[in-house]
Amino acid sequence: MINKKSTKTANDYVIRVLDSPAEVDAHAWNALLLGQPQATPFMRHEYLHALHASGCATPETGWTPKFFLLERQGELRAACVLYLKTHSHGEYVFDSAWAKAYAQHGLAYYPKALCAVPFTPVPGTRLLAKTQADRERLATALLDFCQRQQLSGLHSLFASDDDLAAFETSGLLLRHTVQFHWQNTPPGYTDFDAFLAQLTADKRKKIRQERRKVADAGVSFRVSEGRQISPADWEFFYQCYERTYLEHGNAPYLNRDFFARMASTMAEDWLLFVAERDGQAIAASLIALNTSCAQVKHTAVTERVAYGRYWGALERVDCLHFEACYYQPLAWCIANGYQRFEGGAQGEHKLARALLPVTTTSAHWLAQPQFLAAIDRYLSAERAGIQNYLGALHQHSPFKTAMLD
Repeated sequence: MINKKSTKTANDYVIRVLDSPAEVDAHAWNALLLGQPQATPFMRHEYLHALHASGCATPETGWTPKFFLLERQGELRAACVLYLKTHSHGEYVFDSAWAKAYAQHGLAYYPKALCAVPFTPVPGTRLLAKTQADRERLATALLDFCQRQQLSGLHSLFASDDDLAAFETSGLLLRHTVQFHWQNTPPGYTDFDAFLAQLTADKRKKIRQERRKVADAGVSFRVSEGRQISPADWEFFYQCYERTYLEHGNAPYLNRDFFARMASTMAEDWLLFVAERDGQAIAASLIALNTSCAQVKHTAVTERVAYGRYWGALERVDCLHFEACYYQPLAWCIANGYQRFEGGAQGEHKLARALLPVTTTSAHWLAQPQFLAAIDRYLSAERAGIQNYLGALHQHSPFKTAMLD
């Protein structure tokens, strides 16, 4: 097992594998991240460290981290985090049928190796690298590690195009899923009404009716960005977030300590909407921003992106979820010149609110050859189904002129 050791490869490359983000040079990691064309704040060292230090993603919760560092002559050339998983919770790309098939044949599906950000279905770079050749070396190192450890498989979720190319070179299979994202069509909408004007009459009417229900219920919104979000606001948000999970019979993936760390180390990457009625806060939605990635000099990131992440309510108001999670964030994106709003995993209801379907892709390798061949056949059929699904969605475009791919 490669662990806290230097393993030399060809051309004087050295691979180190560390057990904790605390052992990784945060500055070097973040500098490498900011050179990626699909960098997101969720791959920042601070984010990954918060998941670990708060106890949300640790060996005790089924997430054992391995930080891979590819170095040459003391320079960090590529890096990633790999999690050894004992379950498939918190991933948003579902492989329960694969695990069940393994169990039916008396084979162990867990532990498996996962190259992803825990509890975060946001597409972006997973293999941080200086060059594509470095990325391919890193992908090869991950596969070699999995084989040496006799893990059932290697999976990378919501990966970037460059990552997928590197994984394909190493023999991984690609799987497509669908998310819904909103685009601020160039040169950018002047205001929310200008955006609505591009929609079909029935969709425009529906959105206005939904917004009116919230306003008529006496609900208004207060928005805070970055350091403007007070400790009391963070605490209220968590009450809402936790309540929503508990109402569905589940404990939340993320705890108070995690969000306290976000407020302390990554405040600039968060935007909070608080719904109020009669002077009392009743709901909140927390939106992530790529501020730290997009505003750093020389970064490869050019778009300003907002990510719909978490929400919760202490009172029920008709259409409040739509207002807090879509309409308020979209209006804010338009007013602040953000080019994209990513609505997160699943949710056909987002199409009616002008979030359009996009394909996201994961990469998969299984050590058992017969299962790998079976999954290859399965994914081929699934890809055809995804194309048919996208075609059906295209028929229900909310825009006057179809904008779906």
